[in-house]
Amino acid sequence: MILKSIFGLSLVLHASLDSQVSLKIDHGAWQQLSAPQREAALLPAVQRATDCIVQKFVGDPRYRADLRADEVNDLIVDSIAGCGPTVRAMIDAHDRIYGAGSGEAFLLGPYLDVLPSAVVHQVKARAPAH
Repeated sequence: MILKSIFGLSLVLHASLDSQVSLKIDHGAWQQLSAPQREAALLPAVQRATDCIVQKFVGDPRYRADLRADEVNDLIVDSIAGCGPTVRAMIDAHDRIYGAGSGEAFLLGPYLDVLPSAVVHQVKARAPAH
């Protein structure tokens, strides 16, 4: 369910947020970086996107601490939609670092695989201790 929703959302994001400004990027410089250096370069964009999604998630009026897994997934999909520019920036950063088209594959693959647990973990970490 979440994968289909995110895939559809990624198509909408691609169409609606596609940059009309062409940036000159030295792809050769990125290719010379090691894998850890590339990951470090991408990390700020991933953190900004995840932080935005978490903020939208907890700010949604449907949010409550006892959400079922399917409700968490639905709320995450809606939260991603509310973070379109930030998610698009993450996709674009991935494309610049790893090559054209890699950003959407990252969003729909590794990022989406860990996003629900990352959101739940961050929400629990932000919750006041009892």
